[in-house]
Amino acid sequence: MTEAELKKHLDAAEKSPKEIAAAVLGLPEKTLRYKPSPDKWCIWEMLGHLADMEILYAYRIRQMLADKDPVIAPIDQDAWAKNLGYLELPISELVALYGLNRHANVRLLQRLKSADLLKSARHPELDHRVTVADYVRMMSKHGPNHLEQIERLQKEAAGK
Repeated sequence: MTEAELKKHLDAAEKSPKEIAAAVLGLPEKTLRYKPSPDKWCIWEMLGHLADMEILYAYRIRQMLADKDPVIAPIDQDAWAKNLGYLELPISELVALYGLNRHANVRLLQRLKSADLLKSARHPELDHRVTVADYVRMMSKHGPNHLEQIERLQKEAAGK
């Protein structure tokens, strides 16, 4: 990953929480809780997922940067959404947690040397190694991906 590519990914990652906040703050609770089907997430759950993934990204990136030959612990994101009480937390708190933790992650990544981006961990779910650079790319796409889902759910909820 070039320095320009890193900057582009980190800029996208940094602005994502602001875009998510603008999309969800002030939405009616009915819209935030709307589910297209029982096995799909509502916007509220997506916000909990975004907040928790930043914690997970922080841990996994730190493992790769600091530990010797780390192995990433797999997670079941649906079990996290179901069992960690996302719907019990205020929307404003979930948005703030996402923003604050993303900010901290981006600040760490901005301080790295190019060789750090090649540091890696074994990812058992993927059955191969992943690098810090892979996580930078994931982070830059994760928020926009969920923003699209949030916008789609808003439209669907408005039509109900």
